[in-house]
Amino acid sequence: MRINFKSVLSVVLLSLSHNAFAQLNIFACEPEYAALAKEIAPDARIYSATTAMQDPHQVQARPSLIAKMRQADLVICAGAELEVGWLPMLQMKAANARVRSTDEGLFFAAEHVQTLDQDSNADRSMGDVHSLGNPHVHFSPQRILTLAQALTQKLIQLDEEQAQTYIQRLDDFEKRWILAMKKWQQSANQLNGMKVIAYHSSFRYLFDFTGIEQVADLEPKPGLPPTSSHLASLLKQAKNDNVTAIVVASYQSERGANWLAEKANLPVVVLPLSVGGNEQSHDLFSLYDSVLALLTQVSMRKD
Repeated sequence: MRINFKSVLSVVLLSLSHNAFAQLNIFACEPEYAALAKEIAPDARIYSATTAMQDPHQVQARPSLIAKMRQADLVICAGAELEVGWLPMLQMKAANARVRSTDEGLFFAAEHVQTLDQDSNADRSMGDVHSLGNPHVHFSPQRILTLAQALTQKLIQLDEEQAQTYIQRLDDFEKRWILAMKKWQQSANQLNGMKVIAYHSSFRYLFDFTGIEQVADLEPKPGLPPTSSHLASLLKQAKNDNVTAIVVASYQSERGANWLAEKANLPVVVLPLSVGGNEQSHDLFSLYDSVLALLTQVSMRKD
């Protein structure tokens, strides 16, 4: 029996083509949501529009991002207006109808959980304030569980044939996450009552989880760099409020923080805002491990 290698090759190529077509293309606005998508849909093509070393408020609608969004079956973003300055432009230029509506291939994390600090009276004169609440919900362990469940439902909606796989991956993630939460809670208990001055409200949910109090902001208004007069007022506050440390995200400028730290004799703690913000944080689990370890080290030195 002679084998027609051309026919065999055609079948193989057709099969590969079908698998490639069936593979979901996921566009994540931030690396934390690329990491979450990888937990539930590890076989998908996942692309993160930003890194942990970028300000997620400010992103350029580059041709490469437009091309990735044009190919996307699903776009996952924090929401709560975090991406309002650049996402609509990307959507318009990509002209991808699949990812324009949350009824289809658009997923806003903040719409699936209760956000903190909602302010219906917020306006641009107040600085970079989000009226729909703080968008950095990924630093709430319980909210991550809720988001994983909601994202699984969205994936099933878009890719029903793989429903069982997504459900199994969710179940595995939940078991590992709940186990890790017990360890993180122990660290949180040690940090409860710690006072810090922080840059912006990037770690609002982390501080809420741990019981850390952010007594002041390095920014005079959200989105504005520290001024000399503002730093001088913070110096007095740091001494009066028994502040333990000054916290900044890995992408933020340390200039103002370093000045204040030197004058007030306080440590500056640089925390990764997202996955990839330091060498230790390569997924969501290690991101939590890293930020809690860094804060615990400072807390122990204070004691």
